[in-house]
Amino acid sequence: MLVATLVAPWEGPMLEMAQLRAGEAALAAAGARDVASDWLEPGRAADIRFNGLEQPVARAAVEGALGAALVDVIVQPEAHRRRRMLVADMDSTMITIECIDELADYAGVKAHVAQVTEAAMRGELDFEQALDGRVALLKGLPESVLQLCYDERVRFTPGGKALIGTMNAHGALTVLVSGGFTFFVDRVAATLGFRLARANVLAIADGALTGIVHRPIVTAEVKRRTLLDEAVSRGIAPADCLSVGDGANDIPMIEAAGLGVAFHAKPKTQAAANAAIRHGDLSALLFAQGYRRADWVEG
Repeated sequence: MLVATLVAPWEGPMLEMAQLRAGEAALAAAGARDVASDWLEPGRAADIRFNGLEQPVARAAVEGALGAALVDVIVQPEAHRRRRMLVADMDSTMITIECIDELADYAGVKAHVAQVTEAAMRGELDFEQALDGRVALLKGLPESVLQLCYDERVRFTPGGKALIGTMNAHGALTVLVSGGFTFFVDRVAATLGFRLARANVLAIADGALTGIVHRPIVTAEVKRRTLLDEAVSRGIAPADCLSVGDGANDIPMIEAAGLGVAFHAKPKTQAAANAAIRHGDLSALLFAQGYRRADWVEG
């Protein structure tokens, strides 16, 4: 049994019954059997359960039927739907910004750094080399700017607090793993309620950034290994894991999870993921797990 979850943005056009019926019809036309639907949240999210199709075929059928509608579609096996572990990226996923770009703004080099960040997230540059090059441009920036940047620039992605609070409340392990910096990651993790966090450490001396990142670097492979190692240590199968991110360095962990989600992501990341959130916020990942609005825990 598979389930296709249709989710409209929490703030925006409603999910209409006609769209739900179009999804059902498209699945039936593609060869699905036992097609049946129900609402998770009227006007916002609904499930269509069915048998007889592979996930990619079903996803393509429903997305094709919806056309340009602002509706996200997540197709997955019903059996592993309620995930036991979440591994999430931070920048442009759990928060709305890229912290290194905002630090670069205080150093007067944002345009250049943001351009490199964008290329790295598209997978066009080696992540570690791109990180070293960008951090080198921050040399001499006062350490106090880190807190200023956090206070002035960090904004949390809607739905994140409910996502982490609800999964924690239902016994899941929540892990924040980032190619960003511990100064920001530790604070974001504490605010949202992540149980574990891992990130890079900026070198600081005499009250200023030295332009160096301590080793080892949190690379794409480190993100993947974090997911797999934490799962093994807790007896959790990868099929029971959810991962979410936006950049090319998130692809290995997205591919390692039973449900790997590209969140408002770069094209290469979307192509690698078995689900994509293009329109909604992080609460879509709660609906994808079958949580109804009344089940959400804000933490």
